[in-house]
Parts: sequence; C-alpha cells; structure tokens
Amino acid sequence: MRIALLGQAAFAEKALEALVGHGDEIVQVLAPPDPPSGRPDALAVKARALNLPLSQPKSFKSDAAFEQFKSLNADLAILAFVTLIVPERILYQPRHKSICFHPSLLPRHRGASAINWAIIAGDAETGITWFWPDQGIDTGPILLQKRVPIGGSDTVGSIYFDKLFPMGIDSMIEAVDMIASGRAPRIVQDERAATYEPPCRDQHAKVDFAKSAREIFNLVRGCDPQPGSYASLGDKRVRFYDASFDANSGDAAPGTITSIDASGMRIALNGATMVVKRTRIDPSPKKVAPGELAAAGEIQVGARLN
Repeated sequence: MRIALLGQAAFAEKALEALVGHGDEIVQVLAPPDPPSGRPDALAVKARALNLPLSQPKSFKSDAAFEQFKSLNADLAILAFVTLIVPERILYQPRHKSICFHPSLLPRHRGASAINWAIIAGDAETGITWFWPDQGIDTGPILLQKRVPIGGSDTVGSIYFDKLFPMGIDSMIEAVDMIASGRAPRIVQDERAATYEPPCRDQHAKVDFAKSAREIFNLVRGCDPQPGSYASLGDKRVRFYDASFDANSGDAAPGTITSIDASGMRIALNGATMVVKRTRIDPSPKKVAPGELAAAGEIQVGARLN
C-alpha cells in the first residue's frame, strides 16, 4: 500500500520502521521542520537514514501544502502523533482516507493528555484507538481498539512506554492489513460516553491535601513525568515523582513530611501515606532523591507542604 506518514518523535519513528518492515511503500514522510539549533525530530532523522521522501511543512493549511500532498497519490495517510491541525481536504485525499492513533479508549478522554487524565480519574483500564479522523478533536469513527489495565503503581511514563507505545505500533500494522483487505470497520463513537479534557498543565498538577489519599496519589501518578505534580514549602515549589502508596497512616496532618530516608520521603495524607522516591524543586530540572534535598537544607522532616 502507498502510505503517507505524518507524525513526530519516537512513536512516529517506530511506526515508520514497522511500515517499511511490513513492505508498504512510503510515498512521503511528513515530519516537523528542523530546529535552528539542536537535533532534528526523530522521524526526520529516520526518514533520511532510510533515504525516503521527506517534507517538513510548518502548516498543512495552505493550498501549496494540499497540492503537494495531493500529488503523492497515496492510498492511505497515517497520523502517528501529530500535533498540527490537518485539514479535512488532506485527511480525505488518499484513496482510503486517513487513520489516526490516540492513546485512550475513545470516546473517553479525547484531547492531548489522554493518558494523564485516565490515571488522574482513577480509571481501571485504558488502551489505544486507531480511528478515522474528521474535523473534530478525536471524534471520527473507530477502526480498532485494544485495552490494558492500569496498574496501581502505573504512571503516565510506564503506561505509555511499556504498554500503549508497543501496542499502538503492533495494532497499526493490524489496521493497515484490515484496510488493505477491505475489512476495516467505521464504528461511530457514542457521544453519550464522550469526555474531553484540556492539556494537563501546571494549573491541574497542584496537590490539594484536603482531598482523599487516593485522589492525591492518582494525581501524582497522572502527572509523572509531565508536568510533575507539586506542593509548596514556603516559597519553594516541590515536585513529586516515583511515588508509592502506603495504606498505613499516622497522626500527622495531611501534607506533613513524616520521614526522609533511603526509601524516600513519606508524606501524610488523609488516611494513608505517600512515599516519594524522587523530587525536584523549581526551577531546577534535576530529579533527585529527597535525602539529597534534606542534606542541602531544602526540605526537612516535620515541615508541612501546602
């Protein structure tokens, strides 16, 4: 099949490798423009290494971008982690139109931070969806879905890299085969079950110690590694990573740092304790063991986060 691949980063790079290995003809790779300085996007690097046709448009909205895409005579366009808006006239141009990857069980958790919100919401499972994109945000008919449980200690990073990433690549090849054989369904999404959340950013990542222990723990996991949940300690913003949950609780007020040792920093919650193995204090980008911050006088046992 003649395929145009649109995407970026490691997921699109691996998708390109898989399509080439599957024997598909890549008529064009569409990757982000190279930055003025620093390393080009992984997809562009891979396309050059494989000597494949590469274009790097800043936008897909212009007539020139449409005419260039139309000239490819593609059978299918695959959107593998695309952040730019792709107009309908490009989506619908290939013979079999386009399919798009989304890391949730659509119609639940539409939007750019689907993995974050699935964990924050306390969902028992998540998964991946390949769907036929239209003019809406993650609203097109579903081609296929795969499900995975969300473990009690999973973070955004572990769910994505250990489960959804490889599942997304494998199921992409399954989807291509279904399309080639004429067996690909178009299952209309049930709008009654739809949810949409905004990109998960700092305004969503602040810990409120008045909430339940499980809500706080889900927030911390759902913001790890980005944007990083946080609480204030005086004028410092302390961020939490690699957390675990301990159902045992003491008498300390929620938000109190009850101990710091080699196992991490223990923080009292409502009816439980959270153990944080790595922390950082803004604006430093370095994540370190809490003991390092304690030794430097940045945090201390008995202090109360808020």
